[in-house]
Amino acid sequence: MTSSPAPDAVHDEAHGGGLGSRLNWLRAAVLGANDGVVSTAGLVVGVAGATQSQAALLTAGLSGLLAGSMSMAAGEYVSVSTQRDSEKAALAQEKRELREQPEAELRELTGLLASRGLSPDVAREAAEQLTERDALRAHARVELGIDPDALTNPWHAAGASFLAFTVGALLPLLAIVLPPASARLWVTVLSVLAALTLTGWWSARLGSAPTGPAILRNVAGGALAMAVTYGAGSLLGAAGV
Repeated sequence: MTSSPAPDAVHDEAHGGGLGSRLNWLRAAVLGANDGVVSTAGLVVGVAGATQSQAALLTAGLSGLLAGSMSMAAGEYVSVSTQRDSEKAALAQEKRELREQPEAELRELTGLLASRGLSPDVAREAAEQLTERDALRAHARVELGIDPDALTNPWHAAGASFLAFTVGALLPLLAIVLPPASARLWVTVLSVLAALTLTGWWSARLGSAPTGPAILRNVAGGALAMAVTYGAGSLLGAAGV
């Protein structure tokens, strides 16, 4: 005789719309850190190809860190601000339509619920209950896919991008200026490749994708960037530029 699961059994998986949002933020943080690693590594390795001056390497690394983190933050702020403006405009239009043509909006909500598998009668009843409870929130979530209580925040996005890029950029910066001159290049290269392996693995895991190809692409891209910039720096150094 097989035993049925207990009625009060607890499921461990997460539910709710917040999970996708958290994953998007985490994925953006990983990608921001990855950009910080690659861009700063390419910069300092290129300078290292031209000079062994620790002051020059530190200046280049810090400049790249600040410029990159500010650029990431500004770009994210503009992008998310545009998204937030679009969400607010869509909500304002929906609010106006609910005020001016409530019956048409109720039919629209009924149709949307029916298209998700509910029978016409159940869809109509559900639409009426949702409208009575909070019409704008119901239309925002079902019709627009927007949570009015959780609109995107451009300042949070900008701060997260700034921090993620800075954390990633610190690795190659410290790796190029702290070791002795004879070892700094190889320490930097190995540290960067290890970091790219980690970020490639993490980004693949967040996207439920195979980790091997993601790691390979990430490491190969970083290695190519460092090789190109080092070669360019060496040529410029040899030319006395």
